[in-house]
Amino acid sequence: MTIYVPPLNFSLVEDGIYRSGHPVPINFPFLKTLNLKTIIYLGDKEDNNDYYNFIKDQGIEFHYIKMESSSEPFIMNDPKAILEALEIIVNIKNYPILIHSNKGKHRIGVLVGIMRKLLQGWSITGIFDEYDKFAGGKGESDIEFIEMFELQEKLIVDKQNLPGFVRLDI
Repeated sequence: MTIYVPPLNFSLVEDGIYRSGHPVPINFPFLKTLNLKTIIYLGDKEDNNDYYNFIKDQGIEFHYIKMESSSEPFIMNDPKAILEALEIIVNIKNYPILIHSNKGKHRIGVLVGIMRKLLQGWSITGIFDEYDKFAGGKGESDIEFIEMFELQEKLIVDKQNLPGFVRLDI
């Protein structure tokens, strides 16, 4: 009998987009059921051979976007990393997609928050409420980053392959 265990902080973001903490081997049977086409890892570690072998065996396109934890002193969120992830997310050819960080709290919370703000026109209150559900009330600098974030360069999109959840003209 197969046991299906989702990764830490696993949740549906939008149809075809999932978020979580870093998957471990016990999560692999569950991840197989999602038929993932793409995984984006926003993180600072490159040392999980079991995970990388699983991704390769499943034929999943993997994007490692280096992003330091903003919970460390003097480390800020990286706008270029957010832009790189958003450009993958706005192409439905990459779906189903899993976006994850180490614990699925802060870095993914920032990415999802900015996605909600820029692509869906969510209110700041709604964005912060969703962020807090995963981050547990910590992350004042992340919340400020989301609120102040503006694209410094144009988001590269293929309008033919834009997901249905995108509500704003980007």
